[in-house]
Amino acid sequence: LGSKAHRVWDYVSIYHPAAGQFPITQNVTVVEGGTANMTCRVDYNDNTSLQWSNPAQQTLFFGDKKALRDHRIELVRASSQELTIRVNDVSLSDEGQYTCSLFTMPVRTTKAFLIVLGVPTRPEITGFTKPAMEGDEITLTCSTSGSKPAAIIRWFRNDKEVQGTLEVNATGKSFTVRSSLQFQVDKGDDGVAYTCSVEHVSLSSPYMTTEVLEVHYAPQLKITHSLIIPQEGQYFKLECVFIGNPIPEPVLWSKDGGDLPDIERMIVEGRELTITTLNKTDNGTYRCEASNHMGTSFAEYVLFVYDPNALGQHGPDHALIGGVVAVVVFITLCLIIVLGRYLARHKGTYLTHEAKGAEDAPDADTAIINAEGNHVHAEEKKEYFI
Repeated sequence: LGSKAHRVWDYVSIYHPAAGQFPITQNVTVVEGGTANMTCRVDYNDNTSLQWSNPAQQTLFFGDKKALRDHRIELVRASSQELTIRVNDVSLSDEGQYTCSLFTMPVRTTKAFLIVLGVPTRPEITGFTKPAMEGDEITLTCSTSGSKPAAIIRWFRNDKEVQGTLEVNATGKSFTVRSSLQFQVDKGDDGVAYTCSVEHVSLSSPYMTTEVLEVHYAPQLKITHSLIIPQEGQYFKLECVFIGNPIPEPVLWSKDGGDLPDIERMIVEGRELTITTLNKTDNGTYRCEASNHMGTSFAEYVLFVYDPNALGQHGPDHALIGGVVAVVVFITLCLIIVLGRYLARHKGTYLTHEAKGAEDAPDADTAIINAEGNHVHAEEKKEYFI
């Protein structure tokens, strides 16, 4: 019985080779709107037909015979060992499991999954108020739809990435993705470019949309001057430097709270005030003032005009004197310290009996003679106290 069964199996293998074969397929990934080629192969076949069916189990092709009326689906190659079809203009609804069948006894089937990538729409930024006012709270929202899988949104403030709040919603087989930025604007945001970037596996490079924020803010002013030490007779210029949006115009100049006193020597040209020839009467506080619809600001400069003759009479150089005094004090302290250490080391050494002859002498002459005699032996009369 065993040998008979073996002969039957040999017969099947020789005369029915498809009995040991399964159709071979592979999964296909395609971008929505693209073209998908789906191939089914067998290593050998005895003219048994191959068939492709869609996820709804509708026959697309049986051999080289088209079964479904769909102009997007066409035959690429049909033979006893291969059946390849093409699906044009693929949509998300085409995604799913496709079946290749080999009509042997029994029928053998293999599944292939068609994966369709949904392409995201180009991002759109909403929430821009043109212009925004300094101090306003604004929310910028970037949105894209139609992606599958869900797209990734990234925000950039100029070239630096900032984090937004993400929201993902499914719409059928695709996704709508939104990301929001909420912040309080200030003058530092004026002219800043906010960019929304959408990244997706279906894109070779990200989609990007950029909006430039315009912020209105009150002027900020400062005064620059042309001379460090203004002197009588010199040409002198003050400039009112400011930032503000809208640009503040005009610039108003005043002196000590009133109008400029000498319009012949004091010439105003836009933001500049020029005094052609300085004199002592020009001393005072100069103010420039500018405004826009966001507010009014001012800056002040106190002018003191020096007498060039007084500046030319150089008195003693106090800095030099101070330096010399400091050096002398330092040297004196060093000497005191050295002397103190020397005395401390020799404080127990002194001469005794040196003046004894003078003390016992009856008169001055004898005292001198005795002192000179004792001086010869002075070294022998030292006492050391340690």
